[in-house]
Amino acid sequence: MTLLAEPVPLRRNRDFQIFWAAQALSALGSSFSLVALPLLVLHATGSVARMGLITGVAAAAGVAAGLFAGVVVDRYDRRRLMIACDVARLVLYGAVPLLWWTAAEVVWALYPLMAAASAATMVFDVACSAAVPALVDREQITAANSRLEGTYAAGFVLGPVAAGLLSGLLGPVPAVAFDAATFGLSAAGLLLIRLRPRAVVAERSAWWPDLVTGLKFLWGTPRLRAIAALYMPVTFLSLGLVDLFIYYLRHDLGQGDRMVGVLLGVASLGAIAAAAVTPGLRRRLGFGPAWLAAYLACGVSIAIAGLVFHVAAVLVAATVFAFGETMAAISSASMRQTLTPEHLLGRVTAAFRLVHHSCGPLGALVLTTAAAGAGVRGPLIAVGVLFVAVVGIGFATPLAAGTPVADG
Repeated sequence: MTLLAEPVPLRRNRDFQIFWAAQALSALGSSFSLVALPLLVLHATGSVARMGLITGVAAAAGVAAGLFAGVVVDRYDRRRLMIACDVARLVLYGAVPLLWWTAAEVVWALYPLMAAASAATMVFDVACSAAVPALVDREQITAANSRLEGTYAAGFVLGPVAAGLLSGLLGPVPAVAFDAATFGLSAAGLLLIRLRPRAVVAERSAWWPDLVTGLKFLWGTPRLRAIAALYMPVTFLSLGLVDLFIYYLRHDLGQGDRMVGVLLGVASLGAIAAAAVTPGLRRRLGFGPAWLAAYLACGVSIAIAGLVFHVAAVLVAATVFAFGETMAAISSASMRQTLTPEHLLGRVTAAFRLVHHSCGPLGALVLTTAAAGAGVRGPLIAVGVLFVAVVGIGFATPLAAGTPVADG
């Protein structure tokens, strides 16, 4: 009888540990931009609608990149793609402070720069998700995703606090420069790892059939289809929320840049908590009920933030939202990686992200434009109510079943 070798524990998996550290650096930098870029636009224009426009344009570029990201990730070396994307983001984010320091405030330049950076991020994220099963054993996928998401969350605790403090002292531009540097460090870390070779590599056929292959698999798998369909309205409602929270705190509640960073950093503790409890909740409740319960809590808390005019209400809403988003991200990524054959993983992940993010750009524009015209509180209440409605629809889909992994 042949005994199966025990999987190497994650703490002793050198390649995963380096990959984990590189992504922690990248997440820390991204969390700087999450605060610094909206503050940069707000300082320059004073407009929440312009903040939403930047967010919408960047998200639209990410959706467009999703058309080819999966095909590229399945055809080419995933590690090299991630390194190339990190180098591209180093250059693009690095161009923002150079332009700001050498010319007049050029808000218009942020549109093409952030669009290109968002496209690179889409390709990177698809490659990163597809790379996890090549770093760890199958039964370790959920644990690996939880560690990655927990580390991202820790970065989003420290990052907004530091970005707010730095923006308060020196302005938001140095925070963007720091973000650029972290992508360079992430690329250096990725140079040190190896991914397990793939048994099957996608054939070099026409691009469109390859994209359709990912969509067909997604559509033919009931739980993945339900998740993708529900994520469309969720992303429509949520993509502009960070801009709204920042504007609400700065404009309506009179908080400074430092306090905005501190509050968003504290709210990110919800994401750390989600990373810690998600594996256990998935085992106890099953994927679907846990996913739906997380977004139900998001909806209720967002509505309360609109109803209660107080900093504490915004803090609670942002914390619960960070918890729900992280739980959903860990669970959906783990299920997708488990159910999808490795040679299709890039195309299926890209198809999922394409559907997932397709409504986000329009949602960000609608939400921030509504806030510019009617104030923040009404749109927040509407978003909360609609979140609850989406969850109600979710209970009529295969997600309501308690089975955590099996599909049918």
